[in-house]
Amino acid sequence: MAFDPGLTSAEVLERERDGQANVTHAPTSRSLRSIFAENVFTFFNGILTVCFIAVILLGDLRDGFFYGVVVFNALIGIVQELRAKRALDRLALLAAPETAVRRDGELQIIRPEEVVLGDLIIVRPGDQVTADAEVLVTTALFVDESLLTGESDPIAKKPGDQLMSGSLVSSGTAEARVTAVGADSYASKLTAEIKRHSLVHSELRAATNRILVYLSWILVPMIIIIGFGRIATYGGFAALANPADQSWRLALIDAVAGVVGIIPEGLVLLTSLAFGVAAISLTRQKVLVQELAAVEVLARVDALCLDKTGTLTTGAIGFHGLENLPADTGDLDDCRVALAALATDEAGNSTSRALANRFELGDAIAGERLAFSSQRAFSAVRLSQAASGPGLPDNGVTWLLGAPEKLLAGHPEALKAANTFASSGRRTLVLARTASLPTHFVDNPDAVASCSPACFVIFEETVRPDARETLDYFAAEGVRVIVLSGDNPRTVSAIARKLGLGETAIDASLLLSDDELTAALAESNVFGRVSPAQKQTVVALLQGQGRSVAMTGDGVNDAMAIKNADLGIAMGNATPATRAVSRIVLLDSRFDRMPEVLMLGRRVIANVERVSNLFLSKTVYGIVLALFTAAFAWEFPFLPRQLTLVSVLAIGVPSFFLALAPNRRRYRHGILPRVLKFSLPTGIIAATACLVAFAPIREALPQREARSLATIALFIVSLWIVSVLARPLSRQRIALVLSVSLAFVLAYLLPFTRDFFLLEVSLSPWLFYVVGVGIAGACGIEIYYRFAKRQGLVVDRE
Repeated sequence: MAFDPGLTSAEVLERERDGQANVTHAPTSRSLRSIFAENVFTFFNGILTVCFIAVILLGDLRDGFFYGVVVFNALIGIVQELRAKRALDRLALLAAPETAVRRDGELQIIRPEEVVLGDLIIVRPGDQVTADAEVLVTTALFVDESLLTGESDPIAKKPGDQLMSGSLVSSGTAEARVTAVGADSYASKLTAEIKRHSLVHSELRAATNRILVYLSWILVPMIIIIGFGRIATYGGFAALANPADQSWRLALIDAVAGVVGIIPEGLVLLTSLAFGVAAISLTRQKVLVQELAAVEVLARVDALCLDKTGTLTTGAIGFHGLENLPADTGDLDDCRVALAALATDEAGNSTSRALANRFELGDAIAGERLAFSSQRAFSAVRLSQAASGPGLPDNGVTWLLGAPEKLLAGHPEALKAANTFASSGRRTLVLARTASLPTHFVDNPDAVASCSPACFVIFEETVRPDARETLDYFAAEGVRVIVLSGDNPRTVSAIARKLGLGETAIDASLLLSDDELTAALAESNVFGRVSPAQKQTVVALLQGQGRSVAMTGDGVNDAMAIKNADLGIAMGNATPATRAVSRIVLLDSRFDRMPEVLMLGRRVIANVERVSNLFLSKTVYGIVLALFTAAFAWEFPFLPRQLTLVSVLAIGVPSFFLALAPNRRRYRHGILPRVLKFSLPTGIIAATACLVAFAPIREALPQREARSLATIALFIVSLWIVSVLARPLSRQRIALVLSVSLAFVLAYLLPFTRDFFLLEVSLSPWLFYVVGVGIAGACGIEIYYRFAKRQGLVVDRE
């Protein structure tokens, strides 16, 4: 087929004006509307809004002070997520898929949305097809359509076949004419589907959601109980029916106070805030988090599967030299011309790129090609002679470049020499020649046995300078590291020895069943000649053992394993498809970023668990106080504004700092059971202290002073819950506890705050009584904390 120059620049502009561009609308992060709605229109915000409106219409506006927490929480959440959205959208542009097209006779790399109808696209190994197209010319093209059809085996494509957008190029190359773009193709919905990661399993998110569901179930009946209890407290329906009687106002305020005490309004905010801050921290280090909860998942990972090339090594392959076969001292000029031809492939892999500009093609003409495939483990090119002359290969010779195991099967001495080179850590390939056409090897792989080996082609990889330190860190943290490489096991072994991963690598090509692979995993962490299907199998086997698995890589052969892992991590230089299916992208391809992601994940998990204890302790004592006072027809011990004062100083402010504090505690399964086992007893202790403090003074003192004293008892107990959860108590945390304590004392001393919160306390025996009850409650919290610590319910080691 004659050379096709593709569309001209004028044709491209015309089609863009006609709306024939491959424009898609697949946002990389949440929309502004969803951010606003999720932070404002929540179930608990709705309940508190109703309470606030009731206070405005029928009560004292100062008792609506609690609503400031709702507004503040929503604003913080919106601002934080908008910052995260801007950062993620900006970084996502660096990880977007790309498309190669030929226009005006030249190869151009463009964004998928710049493709127009009729464009000539060049598909290469590892590419994601971004628009529907018809194949015009192909060189052994195999396409993985598993993301579209579920069919895992690569499908061969020939001229006239259709390429569907969203499919992945496993091997081979092709030129194809775009037949459908935008809404008329699969591109928009399939690209969005690939980018739209199914939510990773987040234990924090699951625990928080279960807590909210439980509270939703009990909140409505609780509101009814509180309402009838308040009516009974203030004289029943008869008193409320009398317009001159203001009891209904007091009943309303008490009911609002009871409801406000139950709702953990800041819990969801702080969970989202912790995720968002972690994601923004990672963006500064060139780490793109494509789903916020992914930072938590890495903290739970206990098995990390790595691809050697591009992860442990820089991925840049350097040409080292040519070596004759054993007992062969012939001229290598023919080999150099063949390598020059192999390096001229527009869609070549890293090996061909390493050979680029190294050798001269001269008058030889490169013809039919066979692109490299991990299944075949070699590439091929047909050379013909344009003019006679010395140093040119014979007319009509096919040259193969690939793995020694494939091309030296019948040459044991040469294979032994290749293994010697590989054992030194260098990547060793074999150049061989044959009279067969390249396509013959697709249909009959056994034909390689007829090839005549010509020489060794030696490459070398550079181990990342940070790889050893990073691997040592994971080993110290109890994370099993498994190397899954497609390279020669001896080459992999040499790299593994340098990094302290093991002495020898297992040849995965010899493992023919899942049982054999399972047995190999039990004895080794380093594997060579691993096929893409085996990488997926390893991930599945480890998950079947109850492990949380992360998979890193950069090639298309890693894409499906990355997608199936609990956490997929792609290097920034990864293929577009690999980046698209990953949860985290290391944009600068630096493996040493991984420990920081792990530490941030651990900080999020440990700190959110800690502040969840604070919020749920408040919910528990709010429920107990509301039920007890309703059952015995007591007035509620606090006004809404007084309860808000305690919530802000003893819960809101401390939890904000604690949620963002450094914390390297290792992940432990079972967050929700631990939180409930701690918050239920401590909440009951706090409620008991309040009731014991309030019982004798509710009739002995004026209501304003009695409630002011009860507020002191509640604050003392709540403050001690903060102090035990903040351990170990560093200087900063001691300063935090002292600061909120001082703020609480000033609220009683300053005239403005004293009047605002209706606080009235005199130096009387009752003051010492409630302080003593508060201290007794704090002792109860301390005793239970020590018990819970022995039982493993709380951990203060960071």
